[in-house]
Amino acid sequence: MPPETLFISDLHLSASRPETTRRFLTFLDTRAKAAERLYILGDLFDAYIGDDDNSSPNREVKFALKRLVESGTLVYFQHGNRDFLVGEGFSRETGASLLGDFAIIDLYGVPAVVTHGDLLCTDDVQYQAARIRVRSSEWKQNALSKPLFLRQWYARWYRFKSGLDKGKKTTEIMDANPEAVIDTLRDHGISILIHGHTHRPAVHELNVDGKPAKRFVLAEWKSKGQALNWNSNGQWFIEEIT
Repeated sequence: MPPETLFISDLHLSASRPETTRRFLTFLDTRAKAAERLYILGDLFDAYIGDDDNSSPNREVKFALKRLVESGTLVYFQHGNRDFLVGEGFSRETGASLLGDFAIIDLYGVPAVVTHGDLLCTDDVQYQAARIRVRSSEWKQNALSKPLFLRQWYARWYRFKSGLDKGKKTTEIMDANPEAVIDTLRDHGISILIHGHTHRPAVHELNVDGKPAKRFVLAEWKSKGQALNWNSNGQWFIEEIT
């Protein structure tokens, strides 16, 4: 089997989704160990409130990621809109490397840019403004200074409010803006873009300044999981994770 790299995103792990957690832990202990690299492109957790929260499933996920890294698989983590408080403590505990909002990676000689995907949704002006505020060092420092029980309460409130806000927005507003996609590929000089966030899995054939390009949108894990597999022969395909 040629060396391969796996990409996943949007698992939204929480105590209320035990089946998804079970599926992911099994994936880490079995399938992922055969891969050279695993990229987790954000929203691994439904609400991550700090590296000091070791309640379930955070604790089990950290242990399983550490086992995977110790087995030889390289793990990379990119922040999503639900787990942007993942910090260096998480990286030390798991062995996973943290990536910036846009990261250029090498897929066996093919350059690609990976991102969670929320920054591509530029039509959602309300969200983008809120994102700037909560991603500031001051906001994060203030949030993490609060007692754990207060952060847990806030996380529950945020999930409720997020559901209400989504109900008021069209799917088009919450989807990636086509111009933002093209600009991202053009600005990085790359023809492969991989992201999640929108929960609209697809492979889009694009044209950037007369050159072919591809945009891979990863799936949310719900009744089943999915991973994008890219191997050293230049082949890619979508795997179902059951």
